[in-house]
Amino acid sequence: MEKKNWFKTYIYIWTGQFVSLLTSSSVNFAVMIWLSLEYRSAEILAFSAIAGLVPQAVIGPFAGVFIDRWDRKKVMIFADAFIALCTFVMTFILQEGGTDLFLIYLLLACRSVGSAFHSPAMQAIAPLIVPEDKLLRVSGINQMLQSVSSIAGPALGTLAITYFPISQVLYLDVIGAVAAIVSLFFVTIPHLPTGTKHSISGVWSDLKAGMHAIYHNKGLSMLFLYAMIATFCIMPVAIMFPLLTIGHYGGDKWEMSVIEIVWGVGMLVGGSLLGVARISVPKVIMVNAMHIVLGLTFVWSGWFPSSWFIGFVLLTTLGGIAMSIFSAAFMTIIQEEVQPQMLGRVFSLYFSIAILPSAIGLLFAGFIADAIGVANAFVISGWIVVLIGVASFFTPSLMRLGYKKA
Repeated sequence: MEKKNWFKTYIYIWTGQFVSLLTSSSVNFAVMIWLSLEYRSAEILAFSAIAGLVPQAVIGPFAGVFIDRWDRKKVMIFADAFIALCTFVMTFILQEGGTDLFLIYLLLACRSVGSAFHSPAMQAIAPLIVPEDKLLRVSGINQMLQSVSSIAGPALGTLAITYFPISQVLYLDVIGAVAAIVSLFFVTIPHLPTGTKHSISGVWSDLKAGMHAIYHNKGLSMLFLYAMIATFCIMPVAIMFPLLTIGHYGGDKWEMSVIEIVWGVGMLVGGSLLGVARISVPKVIMVNAMHIVLGLTFVWSGWFPSSWFIGFVLLTTLGGIAMSIFSAAFMTIIQEEVQPQMLGRVFSLYFSIAILPSAIGLLFAGFIADAIGVANAFVISGWIVVLIGVASFFTPSLMRLGYKKA
């Protein structure tokens, strides 16, 4: 497969995706601030997260089958357009006086359906365009783009929600989706025809093939299992960052934006290291080590006294570095271990496997916050994630991942 002009192709993709990531980050943070200050409820934040995750998890495996069958470029275009449409409808619901939470949850769920197609398709196109020895560096650059959007997005979102109603802030997301769609018109992404039948039995057969690609690779199965357990612990805590900031550390909207920004700075540093440097450390070791580092940042964030906000800022920066390196290494392992024509299914299955248990954890977020306190939730979840990282080093099949290609 011809990949000589891969960098030029990716420049177009990166440009559109960066604008989309920036505006989505701004809007997501503005909505989080709005919900946090409007309701000050862990349960409402949890239900919002569940509405944005569960549909993607439920239909994800089936979406993956069609991602592998269809033209992935068109999948991304139509998914972006659908998400933009859902956001546009939300602008009318959230106009002054319109705070029906059920409708908000419903539209967040619809956006999740679009993400079920877009996210796996985006991850699945890299091996079709990028030479294999450049995949980790491309993953690092992807993390850099996400990081810059994580830095600028909260600042832009905070500025927007300060001067404009939430209904008008949502238009930023529509603008970003349009930019992402336009950029895709300038690139050619190879299409791998499958020749499979468009029937229920054919869909089920393709889905089983994706499951077998994971199950028959013991190392990949364990990688998914540990990631699923970690996500189950991380997701309820992740939505409590605003509550830890305004509750335990006594902050407000600007302190919340600082925490989001430094998380993005950390991700930028981690992505820069992978994108610029030639990393010789095996990717599976990076994945395991970053579990440990991320878990410890959660533990210490919950242990620090309320007057140590600066320490919380530094820990969050370190957590961003760990998450960036983990995500890039994790995605690259999958891209290297799985055949390109199967990647849509495998990525969709991974997102579903990781999200469904975490959604269950999110259901208890409000109870956890009320029963043991947000700070204690950080400590307990952090220690579990640390133990997952330690256990990973003692799992032989997992530690062998990547060595067969050496």
